Amino acid sequence: MDRTESRLDEVAAFAAGAMPGSDFALPYSESEFLNQLGERVRASRMRCDMSRRELARKSGISERYIAQIEAGKGNVSIVLLLRLAFAIRGGQPHAA
Repeated sequence: MDRTESRLDEVAAFAAGAMPGSDFALPYSESEFLNQLGERVRASRMRCDMSRRELARKSGISERYIAQIEAGKGNVSIVLLLRLAFAIRGGQPHAA
């Protein structure tokens, strides 16, 4: 079997395992990932000396939801992460 066929077999096996009803297990803990993400959001916000209220105002995301994200409870979308990052970065001086 050549390298391309081997890679295709790996992808097919992954896809089959990820289908509903399979016994597919993620190689990481989703809750641990969300906890680490929340810690990073909080640390970034605090480095900018920004309150949750200020971040909520700048990002358009409710203060309550930001608290949930920081606690590792909110399953945040990529779009909301982008809004948080932009709001936090807007509070920092831009590097040259």
